Order: sequence, then C-alpha cells, then structure tokens
Amino acid sequence: MDTFSALNEPGVGWLTMIVIGLLAGWIAERVTASNQGLLANLIFGLIGAFVGGKLAEFAEIPVFGFFRTLIAATVGAIIVLFIWRKLRDRTS
Repeated sequence: MDTFSALNEPGVGWLTMIVIGLLAGWIAERVTASNQGLLANLIFGLIGAFVGGKLAEFAEIPVFGFFRTLIAATVGAIIVLFIWRKLRDRTS
C-alpha cells in the first residue's frame, strides 16, 4: 500500500478535514493580510470548505481527495474572510 494513498481517496475523514480547515484558514489569513487566531483560522477554513465545495459543485468541478479539497477550502475561506472583513469594517 502506498504511503500517500489516503490522500487520493474520494472523501476525507474528520481529522483530515480539521487539518485542511486549519491550512485553508491560515492560507486565507496570509492572502488577505489578516491577523486571526488559530481557532478563527479553523472556523474560517471549515466554513470555507463548505463554501468552496458548493461553488465547485455549482461550477461542476469535482472536488475529492486532500489537495482538491484544500484548494476548494482555501478559495472558500478567502471569500468568507473577505466578506467578513467588509461587513466588520462597515459596522465600525
């Protein structure tokens, strides 16, 4: 069995999804020049995974496995973080 075969599976488990959420949130934080905490990165990454998955589904782009899920989650997290910052800045 290949060491990286788990990364090529059609679905990801809950532990892998937490790792993907943390990575996606951290990447989104860097791209948007934000300064969130670890918990916020996880939350934005997990919400971003949902948003990115729905956008990919709408665009008929298959999302499966670690790397495609990470890309979709990162794109979604960037969108969510951008909207969050705009809403937060408007209320200040």
